[in-house]
Amino acid sequence: MGSNSSRISDLPKNEYLKKLSGTQSVSENDPFWNQLLSFSFPAPTSSSELKLLEEATVSVCRSLVENNPRTRNLGALIKVFISRTKELKLSAECQNHIFIWQTHNALFIICCLLKVFICEMSEEELQLHFTYEEKSPGTYGCDSEDLLEELLCCLMQLITDVPLLDITYEISVEAVSTMVVFLSCQLFNKEVLRQSISHKYLMRGRCLPYTSKLVKTLLYNFIRQEKPPPPGAHVFPQQSDGGGLLYGLASGVATGLWTVFTLGGVGSKAAATPELSSPLANQSLLLLLVLANLTDAADAPNPYKQAIMSFKNTQDSSPFPSSIPHAFQINFNSLYTALCEQQTSDQATLLLYTLLHQNGNIRTYMLARTDMENLVLPILEILYHVEERNSHHVYMALIILLILTEDDGFNRSIHEVILKNITWYSERVLTEISLGSLLILVVIRTIQYNMTRTRDKYLHTNCLAALANMSAQFRSLHQYAAQRIISLFSLLSKKHNKVLEQATQSLRGSLSSSDVPLPDYAQDLNVIEEVIRMMLEIINSCLTNSLHHNPNLVYALLYKRDLFEQFRTHPSFQDIMQNIDLVITFFSSRLLQAGAELSVERVLEIIKQGVVALPKDRLKKFPDLKFKYVEEEQPEEFFIPYVWSLVYNSAVGLYWNPQDVQLFTMGAD
Repeated sequence: MGSNSSRISDLPKNEYLKKLSGTQSVSENDPFWNQLLSFSFPAPTSSSELKLLEEATVSVCRSLVENNPRTRNLGALIKVFISRTKELKLSAECQNHIFIWQTHNALFIICCLLKVFICEMSEEELQLHFTYEEKSPGTYGCDSEDLLEELLCCLMQLITDVPLLDITYEISVEAVSTMVVFLSCQLFNKEVLRQSISHKYLMRGRCLPYTSKLVKTLLYNFIRQEKPPPPGAHVFPQQSDGGGLLYGLASGVATGLWTVFTLGGVGSKAAATPELSSPLANQSLLLLLVLANLTDAADAPNPYKQAIMSFKNTQDSSPFPSSIPHAFQINFNSLYTALCEQQTSDQATLLLYTLLHQNGNIRTYMLARTDMENLVLPILEILYHVEERNSHHVYMALIILLILTEDDGFNRSIHEVILKNITWYSERVLTEISLGSLLILVVIRTIQYNMTRTRDKYLHTNCLAALANMSAQFRSLHQYAAQRIISLFSLLSKKHNKVLEQATQSLRGSLSSSDVPLPDYAQDLNVIEEVIRMMLEIINSCLTNSLHHNPNLVYALLYKRDLFEQFRTHPSFQDIMQNIDLVITFFSSRLLQAGAELSVERVLEIIKQGVVALPKDRLKKFPDLKFKYVEEEQPEEFFIPYVWSLVYNSAVGLYWNPQDVQLFTMGAD
């Protein structure tokens, strides 16, 4: 680069980069590599910084794409990196800063180049760049090395085996990022990749034995949320005058190498604080989600998904069945705590969904916790702020609630947890409310938001399914929760009447004009009547199973009893209205006997007395409401674009040109 260079714009003219990408082959034993790798600059932390870096080096990268099949310089660089990683663990123990610093730089260059190669060419062409051997005249064959597979194995070893210290933090982040880049060919395909070279490497051969160890390490990286070391702690501090430090190397090259430069100018200014407190935890979680959502091979299931499905608690001493591959143990308490604390991000919510849905050991453990509010409250807050979240994040939060409400023990216990002063719930001051009542309030609010804004039937269905699962165990409902249940029914009733009126007017208009196409009001009416029936079933389930526990719901029913009158004789609701009508009639009669001008307290007292007197055999028994979450057919069509949208938007140190990315035409946010 020259001793006075400090601008990104100088990179295309840098003599070492030009030699790497030029027409001359460089042996892996050439001192050139020590010179090339002796640079230092703060790692880019934003997409704008990464875009600047990529634009400055695009000519170098394309030159390498053109010349590499002849020079094999990329392969030589990878061999240099691989040979260095064999001594990385020892270097960390010996605090060999220079060795680790240069190895990190090698991996940083590889990651940048690999990203360009993957963007510019097919996987088959990429493989040729990594296995190409130039034949000399008169030779009939050659030995070719599969450097891609060797690089992947090397990265997996680095992530799992090298201890996480201040001096190894950045290279650990870079190793995880490079694995993400290795799999990023999915970004440049409109369709989900079901067979690819990257899948083959990761699911077979030399990489397969690292499966459980890699998944375990990535989970622990997420759990520990290790923050990056202070600037300068991982290599050497910068000089006070803001200039760059050039390092004396074993090769004796002391000056005239790459000058230290920063992305914003020569570096006395402190770098901007990254938004993420733990880049390693963030990248590890993204890689874990990418691996978990790889499609199965034709002859073998995804081993990373198998590992996620089967790991157990460290306190579980029972042996693993021999039929379960890639099994390991992890501290469930630490994992639970991390999941509770990190639910503000899409990727943490997606991990929680994945574990609850796929790992029975985790699900059993979580449902047995006595502090479920620590997990449920962040999920409710996601739903409460639905306007600020993307639709996928809301769906994941909702499905998590649906999975939890499949368990009767959960549905009972949430009404025993009393919360105080829920500050983020702004519609009403809630000084004291049960977790169960708060859950009902938030789900109903989500339904009402959906009715007025998105009108998504899938979201409606899952909200109602969660309420239905809980309904038989409703206990001591907060008066506001009881009011909101009936208010939602009131809203649905008004909507039903409006659609019915529109349908009637449309039918009358059609009699006078046969040329005008009719709106499909019949379909709208069917949908709204399905939702109304579901609400009636939820109310009925509560009255049938726990009437004596819910005087506030009976009070709300009596207060709005006129709402239900029109549905008593409706053929779609007659059966389910029997119990509701019976309860309204029974308690209305007792209130009438008690006289007029009754206070709220007196009405509630009469309701509590009446509950004891109401013969239970008069309430018709219906089948229990139970809804189970079932994943859609071909879930990868949803989850793979979703995961890669998270990588695209969240990955630290990675940037892809939006014009090159093809995947999100499938509809991911």
